Amino acid sequence: MVIARSQNSSLDRSRTRERGILMVDLIVGMAILTLAIIPLAFPFAHERQLLRAEYFRGVALEIVDGEMEILAAGEWRDFPDGPQVYTVHAKAAARLPSGHFQLTKTGQHLRLEWTSDQRRGIGPVIREVTIK
Repeated sequence: MVIARSQNSSLDRSRTRERGILMVDLIVGMAILTLAIIPLAFPFAHERQLLRAEYFRGVALEIVDGEMEILAAGEWRDFPDGPQVYTVHAKAAARLPSGHFQLTKTGQHLRLEWTSDQRRGIGPVIREVTIK
């Protein structure tokens, strides 16, 4: 079997050349898009970490504030003077990263603190009150 070449071989070459140019154009466009998007991905990841830390801090603040109100209302009398581990009953505490609550009672002065066991940029959450 013999395949005859068409008379339009110059037309075939120009189409092949156009396809090649389009392919190079596509690759260059994708490279430019990639170079533009990759630097934007890092700030988004960093912002996600900051938002997560702020969420944890907000949850810890709510728990510590609520527990301090309960203590200041009269429950502080049930605790001896000095530092001690404080158990919270808030279900939201399960959302916090591992950490501990500590109550320090010195006479009429109360200090409730939550400290994370991991360093995630949250920092300690502290509330102090003096009972009159």
